[in-house]
Amino acid sequence: MKFSELNLDESLLTAVTAAGFDAPTPIQAQTIPLVLSGADVIGQAQTGTGKTASFGLPILQEVDPQSVNIQALIISPTRELAVQTQEELQRLGKNRHAKVIAVYGGSDIRRQIQQLKNHPQIVVGTPGRLLDHINRRTLKLEHIQQVVLDEADEMLDMGFVDDIENILKTVPEDHQTLLYSATMPKPIMHIAAKFMQNPKIVKIKSKELTADKIEQYMVRSKEYEKFNIMTRFFDVQQPELALIFGRTKRRVDELTRGLKARGYNAEGIHGDLSQQKRMSVLHQFKAGKLTYLIATDVAARGLDITGVSHVYNYDIPQDPDSYVHRIGRTGRAGHSGISVTFVAPNELSYLRSIEQLTNVRMLPLKPPTAQEALNGQLKAAQTQIAEQVQAGGLDKFAPVAQTLLEKYDALTVTELLLKSLSKDPESIPVHITPERPLPSRRSGNNRDHRRSNRRNYRDRRFNHSHRERRNRDFDHDRTHSKSRGKRDFKIHSTNY
Repeated sequence: MKFSELNLDESLLTAVTAAGFDAPTPIQAQTIPLVLSGADVIGQAQTGTGKTASFGLPILQEVDPQSVNIQALIISPTRELAVQTQEELQRLGKNRHAKVIAVYGGSDIRRQIQQLKNHPQIVVGTPGRLLDHINRRTLKLEHIQQVVLDEADEMLDMGFVDDIENILKTVPEDHQTLLYSATMPKPIMHIAAKFMQNPKIVKIKSKELTADKIEQYMVRSKEYEKFNIMTRFFDVQQPELALIFGRTKRRVDELTRGLKARGYNAEGIHGDLSQQKRMSVLHQFKAGKLTYLIATDVAARGLDITGVSHVYNYDIPQDPDSYVHRIGRTGRAGHSGISVTFVAPNELSYLRSIEQLTNVRMLPLKPPTAQEALNGQLKAAQTQIAEQVQAGGLDKFAPVAQTLLEKYDALTVTELLLKSLSKDPESIPVHITPERPLPSRRSGNNRDHRRSNRRNYRDRRFNHSHRERRNRDFDHDRTHSKSRGKRDFKIHSTNY
């Protein structure tokens, strides 16, 4: 299928072509016609499958750019995703001239108020900051025609369900609701039942999303072995852009310091970093100035970064749904990707739960040897030498080079060059504090028991401290209701 078969305006088709999209992804091909028909739509697909364009293109087609009213509202779980969605809609809608703004915590609310006075047609925002503007009456939703709940399961995990319901109560009854999510837990379906009218459901199966485009491997290793094994994989696999997931903020900080100490181009992000620092790191990563980005699940939510070739799960996720989100950062837009998950002996039950959810068996991968890691470095060194020779500008070094060749043979000089371009990372000791083992999980084939475990875990997170998590990780300058407090927010040993 082609985008031209989806009844989109020529102006949008031109922008799609300019953005480099050849053909619609499955979620786009199936949902765009439904959205254009005016139906409420539930789209279930993994992160990175083109959900933004699947609702963005029909919204851009339907809004009236001459109107002074806000006509579409997109609710995002994080400020990073809100900004990315705004940028994507601006890119796709450049020929439609619709105004799109993003509002989120951690940014000057006075500037956002001024932007809202400039009559945007589309507003993207995080739940807390949207409620803040609604309570201030700086965001008026009387003319809303379309509402999008983007990455709805992530908003559930972050404790935003009450906020979402309060926002939806302020929207006119006669509007179209679009809900997109990688997974569909019961609280999300409750929102759908409460606020949607006979929604059309489009479900892209997990197996279709992960098996074909993402090679999924597992590496059995003890806690104290993981760091050295992971860096050997870096040397062998030579990722273009890699995401590394750690379970805690301390873990992210220690991994970042350790990788930097060993000479890897790495930075980390988590909820304790300032918004400015997080955005700076993400911009560097997107621009290819960083090779390795280490993140917690919370900080990485909603990241839309093309070109990620590898995902390394330094810590296996406790919630199987999180695995779907993690590996969804690679294998995007038709490209292939590789995920490597490190599994301790006592974590095998979590591995099996993930495999059941994704319907994909992770292949066991043998850790590279020190010699294989060195070979990978030498291969990278040869590439670097070839690039520098091609770049030229070596004439000024000729006299000294000639002197060296008179004193030493060419082979010795070349060996010394290769030695200088390679390294022995493990010669630099790095200490990673052991994390507390994950709680044991009963094994077996009882599907209902496993589902209950996931549901109970999710419910505990939501009911016990969802406000605290939101305060800690996101949208720190939200004002709620009448009070203004800061609350928003076979073993494969080759062919790596």
